[in-house]
Amino acid sequence: MGEVMSQSDQLFWGSVVLSLCAIIHVGLLAAMIGPLEILGRWMRRRGRAIRTAVLTGAAFGMIVFSHTVQIWLWAYFLMWMGALVEFYDALYFSIVTYTTVGYGDLILPVEFRVFGAFGGVTGILCFGISTAFLVSLVSSLMPRAIGRSFDSKPRSSNKDT
Repeated sequence: MGEVMSQSDQLFWGSVVLSLCAIIHVGLLAAMIGPLEILGRWMRRRGRAIRTAVLTGAAFGMIVFSHTVQIWLWAYFLMWMGALVEFYDALYFSIVTYTTVGYGDLILPVEFRVFGAFGGVTGILCFGISTAFLVSLVSSLMPRAIGRSFDSKPRSSNKDT
């Protein structure tokens, strides 16, 4: 592309890339459910701690993969649009922006800053979805006895001895 982007262009393309990332992320999470169920059935005879660690680790690995794909997609679009020329700079900027670390040592030209900010919005949204997914997974793997011990009051003893 390599041309000056208007604010409406930046809003449009930022929304497009954010939407692509959301589709990728939700799609990969949804695609992960079936294999996790199969892995869970296969691990049923293993100890609860091992099963929880393996299933959570597998989910975590897929989530990291999904975030990595999105960061690379943002880097590609930054280069395609001419906001950054060097791949290393585009990848670095994407990581720092997506994770909302925002060091500020590398900034986009003014005509791309609104577009670049969408990378941070994407990261916030997708990390939130990832967190919800992992919390749901771990909650479903937690022993029911532990869940009950947090939810119920201790029973009083009525023994008259």
